Amino acid sequence: MGAAEVKRCARCREDKPRAAFAANRSLRDGLQSYCRVCAAEYHQERQKAKGKNVRPRVVVPSGHKHCRRCGETKPHSQWSRNSSASDGLATACKSCRVAEGRAGHLKRTYGISEAEREEMIKEQGGVCCICLSARPVHVDHCHVTDKVRGVLCFSCNAALGQFKDRPDVMRRAAEYVEGNVWKPTLVAPGVYQLPS
Repeated sequence: MGAAEVKRCARCREDKPRAAFAANRSLRDGLQSYCRVCAAEYHQERQKAKGKNVRPRVVVPSGHKHCRRCGETKPHSQWSRNSSASDGLATACKSCRVAEGRAGHLKRTYGISEAEREEMIKEQGGVCCICLSARPVHVDHCHVTDKVRGVLCFSCNAALGQFKDRPDVMRRAAEYVEGNVWKPTLVAPGVYQLPS
């Protein structure tokens, strides 16, 4: 390499390619005095000297990134894109972001944590409150009071929604299923009388 293609780091005193230095327009050659590795080490030393909590550096293979939330090193395919980040990737892996999103949804919508939801499922015996067989996954709440009632399976939760949480309609549906067909009598145009 020619002299114009390399620069000596003021800290480690090694000749390195210009790409190993970050840009600094205030200096004559437009590059930092320390190489990127030395600049990072220097920054960490200064932060430690100030008594600040410094995250340990994690060496990762090429094409991978370390998630500080779950502590795992994962390939770039398991990260969402973030154009504003220096590496173009999100700060947390996709699975951590999904977990955080679910926890945030429970807290915002129902005012409960994931631990409280899991405790409710445990109290229900690990099954849906209505059908007593399927795995409960959906938090059910009263649409009038917003009070959480339990955790239901998808089908039972959808059924309550279709019945619009109306107990009278659900009772008639149960009677219908049991074979007691409700046959309304037409009293006037558009007016039906239900049997008592």
